Amino acid sequence: MKMSSVNVGVNTKEDMQEKLQKFGRFLSGMIMPNIGALLAWGIITALFIPAGWIPNAKINELVTPTAHYLIPLLIGFTGGKKVGGIRGGVLGAIGTMGIIAGAPEIHQFMGSMIMGPLGGYIIKKFDEAVKGKVPAGFEMLVDNFSLGIIGTIFMIFGLLGIGPVVATIVTVMKGGVQSVVNLGLLPLVSLFIEPAKILFLNNAINHGILDTLGAQQVAEVGKSIMLLLETNPGPGLGVLLAVWIFGKGVAKESASGAIIIHFLGGIHEIYFPFILMKPILLLATIAGGVSGVFTFTMLDAGLAGPAAPGSIVALIAMAPKGGLIPVLAGVFVSTVVSFVVASFFVKRDKNSTDESDLEEAKNKMQELKERKKVSSDLTQLNKKIAIKEIIFACDAGVGSSAMGATTLKRKLNKAGLNIEVTNCAVDEIPKDSEVVITHENLERRAKASAPNAIRLTVKDFINNDVFEQILDIIDIQDSKTIEYNEEDKDSNSILRKSNIKLNLKANDKYEAIRAAGCLLVEGGYVEEEYIPAMIDRENDISTYIGQGIAIPHGVGAAKEKIINSGMVVLQYPEGVMFDEELAYIVVGIAGVGDKHLSILANIATAIGDADEEILNNLRYTQDTNYIYELFTK
Repeated sequence: MKMSSVNVGVNTKEDMQEKLQKFGRFLSGMIMPNIGALLAWGIITALFIPAGWIPNAKINELVTPTAHYLIPLLIGFTGGKKVGGIRGGVLGAIGTMGIIAGAPEIHQFMGSMIMGPLGGYIIKKFDEAVKGKVPAGFEMLVDNFSLGIIGTIFMIFGLLGIGPVVATIVTVMKGGVQSVVNLGLLPLVSLFIEPAKILFLNNAINHGILDTLGAQQVAEVGKSIMLLLETNPGPGLGVLLAVWIFGKGVAKESASGAIIIHFLGGIHEIYFPFILMKPILLLATIAGGVSGVFTFTMLDAGLAGPAAPGSIVALIAMAPKGGLIPVLAGVFVSTVVSFVVASFFVKRDKNSTDESDLEEAKNKMQELKERKKVSSDLTQLNKKIAIKEIIFACDAGVGSSAMGATTLKRKLNKAGLNIEVTNCAVDEIPKDSEVVITHENLERRAKASAPNAIRLTVKDFINNDVFEQILDIIDIQDSKTIEYNEEDKDSNSILRKSNIKLNLKANDKYEAIRAAGCLLVEGGYVEEEYIPAMIDRENDISTYIGQGIAIPHGVGAAKEKIINSGMVVLQYPEGVMFDEELAYIVVGIAGVGDKHLSILANIATAIGDADEEILNNLRYTQDTNYIYELFTK
């Protein structure tokens, strides 16, 4: 009974941690797609305000409208879209406009992060309530008027309700931050920020919280120390320098490259594995963070815009006029302090006996074996397989995973293996992924995203044995000589299962058509010149054929660009607008003679008498076999 009680407590704690991480990732997800807009605003602020590097009164007129209208509206739209699709994004932007008008004295970055998701949730629930109840032919009318009526109410709600409340919250937070600064306690935030970064919460903290507070300060005084708290590369640089100079083995060899990537590239995730392998080094990053923030505070340092990524180059670019030296001084101090503390622990470890080093190596090898057995699910495989795509995933999908993917791709190409390697955020891994590689701390989230994938985990995105693990599970002969597996080739030469792509998104029909065209090119069916012909055909007459299906294809002279008859199927659960109709399945076609007519006949038969259940399955299924059998039976 006693042990059961303890386990419940542990599970509750883990669940709470997971919820907090998920919430942080959601906040970050609203900001990350709009970093470009924030950077543009920061650059204009740093350069053209009266106290900027090159003051310009006319260009300075862009600063306030960008911060007051553009950025909040973009954030509101992004947040709404994440919850309720395009309609959710539109309602989120409408609601954000209401709170902007409701509190004109502040920039509604925080308010937009409330109204966006709330708007998405409201329209999502409305759409679920009326699903299947709208008479045929009235869908567009109901969609437009429902969004307009709900938007009117939601905008007024933002104007009279949420706007003033958020203004009060922001005012209180500003006062609290100022009080912390006045008391000289701001450096203590590093006690929380540095450990959270190592748990891959760096993007959530920076883009979800600090950027919001910092942007408000920038709008008022032209700079903000908040934009330096997480992005400061000094603490991580100090640890990497200590390992490079006083370390040993693989860690020492990889530290030099990590220094360049971290300090110049701004990819902070690169030093996280060094801390995770030796957790005591976390004290070094905390000491470096505290000393750096203290220096920033004493010298009144701040940035005029977000430094994304957190490289020294970005910090220099975002430093306001006259504020470069304080920024560099804080980075330098944090680096030195972190280096001194880390060196103490690294050198002490270096003096350990060879016997203990050998034992550690054995333990790591055993851990690696266990990881290969459990995390990658290799025990379920009785034979080697042919792999067409490998996905590298990290927290945000733009930093360490990109480097890991590039490194693995280079090794595979050198070995003559034709396997595509891509990278993405761990929470955006496609459910039908074949092989997923991620950091061991992110494996749980990777499993949730792609439960049926072969999962490999690493401690270091750059220096790892993942290439050797891939060789252990793939059929090298198949990977070298064929692009598609034998099951696909034997079953049907026109439609292959590998040419069925699920759970995609597109901004418009032209993006979807190009995607279908590119897949036809990759499949060896057509030449690249066939893709513009598909666009031209769509411009002449819509290729939407009903029941949520479109069949873009080229005609006339475009047939000369067809190599072999074939087709590809792309699924868009949220739909793509083809003129006035939403297509959920886009079938790209290339036909030589009449070879493809039997497939088209099957499509017509399959959807002609299909009931609502079949059409919904076609729209939402995560099983390629379902679509394959439906279109080829």
